[in-house]
Amino acid sequence: MYDAIIVGARCAGSPTAMLLARQGYKVLLVDRAAFPSDTLSTHYIHQPGMACLERWGLRPAVAASGCPPLRQLTLDVGPFALQGAPTPAGDVADAYSVRRNVLDEILVEAAADAGAEVRQHFSVQDLVWDGTTVTGVRGRAADSATVTEQARIVIGADGRNSFVARSVEAPVYGAEPSLTCAYYTYWSGVEMAGAELYPRPDRMIVASPTNDDQVVSIVFWPHADFPRVRADIEGHFMRALELAPSLNERVRNGTRADRFRGTGQLPNFYRRPCGDGWALVGDAGYHKDPILALGISDAFRDAELLAEAVDAGLSGRRELTPALSDYERRRNEISAPGFESTVQFARLQPPDEEMQQLLAALRGDPRQTDRFFGTIVGTVHPSEFFTPENLAAIGGAAMATARAA
Repeated sequence: MYDAIIVGARCAGSPTAMLLARQGYKVLLVDRAAFPSDTLSTHYIHQPGMACLERWGLRPAVAASGCPPLRQLTLDVGPFALQGAPTPAGDVADAYSVRRNVLDEILVEAAADAGAEVRQHFSVQDLVWDGTTVTGVRGRAADSATVTEQARIVIGADGRNSFVARSVEAPVYGAEPSLTCAYYTYWSGVEMAGAELYPRPDRMIVASPTNDDQVVSIVFWPHADFPRVRADIEGHFMRALELAPSLNERVRNGTRADRFRGTGQLPNFYRRPCGDGWALVGDAGYHKDPILALGISDAFRDAELLAEAVDAGLSGRRELTPALSDYERRRNEISAPGFESTVQFARLQPPDEEMQQLLAALRGDPRQTDRFFGTIVGTVHPSEFFTPENLAAIGGAAMATARAA
């Protein structure tokens, strides 16, 4: 009998298993994959996500993985580019763009080191029920007999198409359809100091340095374009890069180092993340378009929130059901600004006149530019930045700079 069985061992499941195991709980962590292995991802861990890794003692492992620290962020809007460093998350100022075969292995090993039992190549076939309460899982490893394992709670960390979520019929709310499709690949021989974003009409281009002295570049198109893009991925990808001349030149002077990967399944939704004997974390409970690369950092945050709630319930400090309900409420409150910004960016529309004026005003104000970037990565709450007083101060400073020039 386990205290918790966690289905899915990537960037939501392994941290949840690790945190519960560190609290002394008996944890089983299963995944149908083996590690190290790759998965579709934007790779990027923003400063709040790195702050989680710092708290967990895992930031040194990421820093030692051959992935460079990234502090500089460039937002190229065509006529000009803003450049700065997002406001840090506490003392953590660097982001990292880590390949998932590297990151996920670090996380799985951390869960195992904490005392969680890890079963790779394990496929969950059914949930086990006692009436309306989930009490375990039934599944099998490759070439093994089917086994049944019991637990006080089963946690689905098995991604957007979560088997656990489907099995418990977790309600979906706040849903927006897929707004974009995306493909990415890797390049060697491309100079890049930090992450670069190029919003264009009906396109978004993102690039950042990653492991092995390579750069990962991603292009987003409107979701309706997916069949056309999929029919000629390389052609559409390279033509999109022409909309970002500086990046395009560097990429064409480099060498493509891998195949293209992508998808048109990028829905935006919340799922109810808890019920009798079960919970959801990461993309299983809250999925959004990857255009702002918030997924990994949000998965880390929600792993902490869920582990805290499960600990409160299993320890007897609180009833488990209200503790999990608080987890849902806190997740929704904290994630709302990022979800709204993601949907706005994913519409792939040019900034409205008010935003264009703000971006132009920020050009001569490094401190406020860093704070604006902080609203994108999650270190500055939009309600603190987009106040009438702050916007007036930015506009006034821009006018004073223009007069002085």
